[in-house]
Amino acid sequence: MQLGQQSLLDTLARHPKRIAASLAVLLLGTGVTAFGVAPLAPDAADLPVHEIVEVVQALPGQAQVDALLDHHFNLYRTEVTRSSDTAESLLRRLNIDDADAAAFLRIDGNARSLMIGRAGKTVTAETTDDQRLLKLSMRWATDDDTQFKRLVIARNGMAFTSRIESAPYTIATRMARGNIKSSLFAATDDANIPDAVATQMVNIFSGDIDFQRSLRKGDRFSVFYETLEADGESIKTGKVLSTEFTNNGKTFQAMWFNDAAQVTNAVKASSKPTKGAYYSLDGQSLRKAYLASPVAFSRISSGFKMRFHPILNTWRNHLGVDYASPTGTPVRSIGDGVVDFAGVQNGFGNVIFINHKAGHTTVYAHLSRINVKRGQIISQGQNIGAVGSTGWATGPHLHFEFRVNGKQQDPILLAQQSESIPLSASSMPAFKQLAGTVRQQMQIASTIGQSRAE
Repeated sequence: MQLGQQSLLDTLARHPKRIAASLAVLLLGTGVTAFGVAPLAPDAADLPVHEIVEVVQALPGQAQVDALLDHHFNLYRTEVTRSSDTAESLLRRLNIDDADAAAFLRIDGNARSLMIGRAGKTVTAETTDDQRLLKLSMRWATDDDTQFKRLVIARNGMAFTSRIESAPYTIATRMARGNIKSSLFAATDDANIPDAVATQMVNIFSGDIDFQRSLRKGDRFSVFYETLEADGESIKTGKVLSTEFTNNGKTFQAMWFNDAAQVTNAVKASSKPTKGAYYSLDGQSLRKAYLASPVAFSRISSGFKMRFHPILNTWRNHLGVDYASPTGTPVRSIGDGVVDFAGVQNGFGNVIFINHKAGHTTVYAHLSRINVKRGQIISQGQNIGAVGSTGWATGPHLHFEFRVNGKQQDPILLAQQSESIPLSASSMPAFKQLAGTVRQQMQIASTIGQSRAE
């Protein structure tokens, strides 16, 4: 007996893993067997069944139908006016069938402004569910960047009333990015950026980028700009707040900043205060005393040099620069100043003379339209007229001169050499704080652009 026990112990010592595995199999088999012989649950067919019957009362359906028939609601719809619109056609597109409303639109002086003037006005209507007009409104922008106009036509009993009121804009900020494939305006159109914003970008970077000759495919840009909203509808573009442009591998950045110190000094000196300017993010001013050109996106057809005069048929000095542009192209003042003359003058035709500081005078000739008058104070970039062919001109163009103490000088050289307006030292702390925020915004815009590209 002792020999047998000793033999069993020796076997366990030599093969512990085999013995443990055998025991596990034995226990598992026992468990499965135990599960297999467990008694089954009772058959559901043997369970008792109890049937309960209740009478359900039907809801009063007619009362619900009557309530629905008595319920009335208002409908809202927005349309854009067309050049061919009449009162009837506009109301028809608004799904309004109201003869009284159509008659009022035809005879009321305020209401007729819906159909008079340019097309593309946004009209919002509130109607009853049986297509009668309750209220109609239209908003439009004015020269005032703080308020818009609103026309309101409302039903008052059986009649209609109209009124024109002013209301403040709501200012919103938008961000957009684009890539150059052919031209700047093609890229901004693809990015749904308004032309007014694209023009501001050109003005901001015109001292660093030649937008007519130096753009490259693959150049990219981002811009943050204001939109002026009226009742939730964006109807006017505000100023560019910050922008970045990468041209031929070199990146330029700019931000809008109002130098409070310059404003204070200007007020003390009883002069016109600055409205702010654009600076690089390290505080260098991008605004010079004079713009590079009085016409945006125009080619120079004749420079400041000797030329053969097309009308006099003689060789003589051309004492200005000619910009070839279609009739009606806007003309802007290249700098702040005061209008010295605005009218017709000999071979110049319709012409404007603007006096600037230090004996500088600029001349804008052959205009088709003059938008300013003598003695008017003019800001840099302000629209003063339009390109034409009045006076001694063989075709539509702007003849532009820059005179220093009455003597003509090369306008292009003078614009390039004009001084920048520096940022005051006292404004630098506020500027640096804002510049830090702008850098973060541009980084976010760049990240969004890369994500979309991927």
